[in-house]
Amino acid sequence: VGDGIARAHGLDNALAGELLEFSNGVYGMVQNLESNDVGIVILGGYDDIREGDTVKRTGRIMEVPVGDALVGRVVNTLGQPIDGKGEIKTDHTRPVERKAPGVMERQSVSEPLQTGIKAIDALVPIGRGQRELIIGDRKTGKTSLAIDTILNQKDQNIICIYVAIGQKESTVRTQVDTLEKYGAMDYTIVLSAGPSEPAPMLYLAPYAGAAMGEEFMFNGKHVLIVYDDLSEQADAYRELSLILRRPPGREAYPGDIFYTHSRLLERAAKLNDELGAGSMTALPFVETKAGDIAAYIPTNVISITDGQIFLDSDLFYSGTRPAIDAGSSVSRVGGDAQIKA
Repeated sequence: VGDGIARAHGLDNALAGELLEFSNGVYGMVQNLESNDVGIVILGGYDDIREGDTVKRTGRIMEVPVGDALVGRVVNTLGQPIDGKGEIKTDHTRPVERKAPGVMERQSVSEPLQTGIKAIDALVPIGRGQRELIIGDRKTGKTSLAIDTILNQKDQNIICIYVAIGQKESTVRTQVDTLEKYGAMDYTIVLSAGPSEPAPMLYLAPYAGAAMGEEFMFNGKHVLIVYDDLSEQADAYRELSLILRRPPGREAYPGDIFYTHSRLLERAAKLNDELGAGSMTALPFVETKAGDIAAYIPTNVISITDGQIFLDSDLFYSGTRPAIDAGSSVSRVGGDAQIKA
């Protein structure tokens, strides 16, 4: 036991991704299935879990609460409220990991999602059901751009989900205050996995957010989900994989880091009319180092998404806000969603 993971012997029939219960009531999730033991990521504090404790199978895959009761609330990765406003009353849950909608379950992106920022809506338009990467160095206005987009969805009948991964709690508090000030919490769920939480919570946060969004999408509603940011998630997954002794690859990331992001972003879709024509639009963030969009994680996510908005630090410091570099930004499917002039 240590660093947010545990190894258990005797769980012969455990499933990958299954929830396990430790003797102190904390849950864990099966991550590694090996010939003589099981690698478990611990979802919560592991201070009072000792070597020799018993671990029980629950027979369930990890799920999070979903539904209208979450709207307007701030929750953690497990869907538990952290805003001090009492418990969330919902009996609906969805699995955190789910296969993305197939080719025949989708339709092409055709409706616009207005961000309220002219440079984006004119040059790199975003459609409902699109995945548009927001990429740039730290402190170039990525989060501000996403918060502005959420504020602009007022009266658009869109549910917004803001997933903060590894963000300082004071920063998340500031975002929540901004959303409350302009009445945006009426249609927004904030999911926060802070830097003090164990790596598994940061790694699972985006999938939990996607599960909450899917509940609305499959009920014919439109969802905007912001992942802020996937570089933090990749770092948490790298930490987790190295502790679980998985072989490292490029930049010490595990071999399946591409799949980690692709299976998440493929869950954003525009569903066909038989499934209710709901949509989930994803705005993943990736932080670059010194504007290097050719690094490992940025190139991975650029290849998965339907375009990117590149925020340039030189433009930002010269006073251009939002600091969109029009030459490096592109929307691959948004043109079909633009309203004709």
